[in-house]
Amino acid sequence: MKKVTYAIAAMGLALTASQAGAGELWNQHLRGSDTGGAAGALPPQGVYFVDDNYYGAFASQGDTSANNKPKTSLDVFVNIPILLWSTGYKILGGDFAVAAAQPFDYTNVRQANNAALSDDAHWGTFNTILVPAIISWALPYDLHVKGQFSVALDDASSSPSTPPSATNGAGAGNAFYTFEPSVGLSYLHDGWNASVAVRYDTSTQDSKSYSAPHGTSLTGTYQSGDQLSTDWTLSKAIGKWTAGVVAYQQASLQRDTINGKDTAGTSRTNAGVGPLVGYQFGGIGVQASYQHEIVTHNDFGGDVFQVKFVVPVY
Repeated sequence: MKKVTYAIAAMGLALTASQAGAGELWNQHLRGSDTGGAAGALPPQGVYFVDDNYYGAFASQGDTSANNKPKTSLDVFVNIPILLWSTGYKILGGDFAVAAAQPFDYTNVRQANNAALSDDAHWGTFNTILVPAIISWALPYDLHVKGQFSVALDDASSSPSTPPSATNGAGAGNAFYTFEPSVGLSYLHDGWNASVAVRYDTSTQDSKSYSAPHGTSLTGTYQSGDQLSTDWTLSKAIGKWTAGVVAYQQASLQRDTINGKDTAGTSRTNAGVGPLVGYQFGGIGVQASYQHEIVTHNDFGGDVFQVKFVVPVY
């Protein structure tokens, strides 16, 4: 189970649902996706395949105003196939690995009457994510620390700048590059895993002229603000079973801008917490978690369900 737990730790590579209308739909980091594993450690030398399945049932917070604007809900399903190669080589005294992911996502935007908006339910491909450098160090007292750098390419099948339908439906990804340095810390002892992962996201300007979804009038050159994400895990492995508690926090460090001007409603904050359970089926590890959002500001908030499968390829 330790090998699979370590493998899951390297896999927080994706995206998250964010506010539609006032800002772009996708943040780069999937809220809570780094939970469940040893965030500071790498698995033993080998190639690992991870299939991360993520479902979010969200509703916008604070967008019902005096003009009776209806609250918007958003269902999101993301499938994230990931390959990780733990090379066995050392860099700066730490274990070295690389990884890549190509997420696929489904989005369905609905109004308060629960009727799907015309042409707004669709599948698409998110930005390809490359992780050219992951380095993990084993420290005294069962501590592990890991540094990682990720790049999300500007290759999504659709975005708010290039919507998937004439109704300006929710795009499948972003029309920009995102650069994400991160650090993880783990205490691993006698089946216990206490871990935290911190990620900083900064993005380039939209490569296409932005057009906000659902009939709003914001158009022009869009720049997403930088963000900070933190994922937490406290779990205990007993035999083939693992159980614990996971949590996340996410916050914008600056507002998004359109044509160089700050955009209201794009300074986002969210946090969630919930249970985790895992089981080892032979060589395949499975983890399932549920996280309920307890803090939401200028964002979609709700419930997150996640199931991860980890398969050692060799």
